Amino acid sequence: MVAVGYARVSTTDQNPQLQIDALEAVRVARVFTDRGVSGAKTSRPQLDAALDYVREGDTLVVRKLDRLGRNTRSILEMIDGLHERGVGFRSLTEGITTEGPMGRAMLTMRFSQ
Repeated sequence: MVAVGYARVSTTDQNPQLQIDALEAVRVARVFTDRGVSGAKTSRPQLDAALDYVREGDTLVVRKLDRLGRNTRSILEMIDGLHERGVGFRSLTEGITTEGPMGRAMLTMRFSQ
């Protein structure tokens, strides 16, 4: 089981280092970083690569939930897709994890507020 990080900045002049440092602090095995890619875009090359890289039992980690997607629906769909593959999810800033049934329940409650 491996933790894999994903970082994203929307413009090329933004620096993803804060995200990368946070991911490395929790000892992810690898960080995939998109630069200059909006969260609204369907295709984010490094996110696609991270999703291809993770395997059953792994966990995809982001510093902040909005790095995964721009709206609630897309984020929940992404997390559901990970869950179907047996891949966990963790957001550091919000303290969200899909580990165990309580984590999934907390995620759902957070989005229903």
